[in-house]
Amino acid sequence: MPTITDVAKLAGLSKTTVSRVLNNHPYVSKENKVLVQKAMEQLGYSPNPSARRLRGQLTCTIGVIVPRIVNPFFSYLVNSIEKVAYKNNYQVLIFQSDENKEKELNFLNLLKIKQVDGIIMTSIENEWDSIEQYTKYGPIMLCNEYVNNAKVPMVRLDQSEGTYIGIKHLIERGHKKIGYCTGGLFAEDGKDKDRNQGYQKALKEAGIAINPNWIFVNQHSIEDGKQVMNQILTLNDRPTAIFTGSDEIAGGVMIEAKKHGLKIPDDIAIIGFDDQPIAELLEPALTTIRQPIDQMGEKAVEGLIAMLNNQEVQIKKIDLPIQLVIRKST
Repeated sequence: MPTITDVAKLAGLSKTTVSRVLNNHPYVSKENKVLVQKAMEQLGYSPNPSARRLRGQLTCTIGVIVPRIVNPFFSYLVNSIEKVAYKNNYQVLIFQSDENKEKELNFLNLLKIKQVDGIIMTSIENEWDSIEQYTKYGPIMLCNEYVNNAKVPMVRLDQSEGTYIGIKHLIERGHKKIGYCTGGLFAEDGKDKDRNQGYQKALKEAGIAINPNWIFVNQHSIEDGKQVMNQILTLNDRPTAIFTGSDEIAGGVMIEAKKHGLKIPDDIAIIGFDDQPIAELLEPALTTIRQPIDQMGEKAVEGLIAMLNNQEVQIKKIDLPIQLVIRKST
């Protein structure tokens, strides 16, 4: 394992200068910072977290990457993360990727330059190969995200099962024409692949063929939900039910459906995902899939802090329970 002495030797600088760079000392030239950074990269050197803590060099800051903070699901998740982090004497920095690959990598770079001690990723935009290289600069924890080949701990829900029980519920209500909102196309490693697999499984078991006209891709917000409903209204053969993928989208679908005189669930049944407070406030109250957001945030912070303290954390998936909450919209 490379040491600070190795870094100093390769950079052609003294250990004192290297130490000043690592400590963000104000009186270090830009040229020396570049030399040290290059040497660290070549050697794969990263300061030991425990030693840095003893020297007061850890920032006691956790970074959290979310796709859209205005999405209530991520707001509640960050709220849970912040509360648990604060109890453990950590502060939280929130980074909004806007589902932008470049922004995501820019945020991960803060781990590399030691502006944060560790990062919780609640979504992933880049391929894992691009993200994995940052794990040598500090711990990364996945929360609400699942990557088959990622060698980091994950806290997640069984998204496939959540979608499966939602679609199955609609089928049990007698629906065979079921619309479906998703974040991505039906690809093996595509966005929302787990949910897509649950959707396909439920239809296959019921002997129902997938109708491409009833699949709505890249849907996320209330406005998206309104647009989905307007698209449905243009169809000659309309779905009688729709799985929206989030309570936000469901709310948009419901607003637009009622605006055009449709009765819910008689004319179209609607099911959401998350069980946000809006689900009970909608009229009729929304059937949805409940996710234990507080538990997700708690487990993610606990795992990340354990890694920061050099505790051995198993590279495993922590699956949390998920359930169908039946209300009046189906």
